Amino acid sequence: MSVDTPRSIVLLRHAKADWNDESDHERPLAERGRKDAPVAGRKLADSGITFDLALCSTALRTRETWKLAVHELPVRPRTVYEERMYEASLGELIALVNETPDTVNNLLLIGHNPGMHALADALAGESEGDLLPRMNRSGFPTSAFAVLTFDGSWKSVEHGVGKLVDFWAPHA
Repeated sequence: MSVDTPRSIVLLRHAKADWNDESDHERPLAERGRKDAPVAGRKLADSGITFDLALCSTALRTRETWKLAVHELPVRPRTVYEERMYEASLGELIALVNETPDTVNNLLLIGHNPGMHALADALAGESEGDLLPRMNRSGFPTSAFAVLTFDGSWKSVEHGVGKLVDFWAPHA
């Protein structure tokens, strides 16, 4: 695969989580989250993107979101549970993306806000229609995802390299 190959990166925020006495890392999905996660999975399937790799935060709510969403995809991608995604800054998320092997064409990140929103906003040098202002107005709610495309190596991913081609959020 050439480093000039068109690539996609999809950023999925975990579904709605419950507040309980557990640590933040161990918060489970709320009932609404358990309903929204499969819907997000179906919407991802409708995008037609076949993911080569999914990087998922180790937090319980992201793992539960992914477990419910992945069943809706026609092909289950290789999944890596990545501790560094939990509470990751924008710079840390870009560094993770930069580590992606160029054999991966389509990458899915399942993570948290403010990171998912910040990464989508930072990478989107352009967007189709009103997607970027709509994404920024929404605040990137739970179960939302953004699809960005770019050409080049994962090592070249930096601010403004992508085009926001889809944004979806439930209840919007």
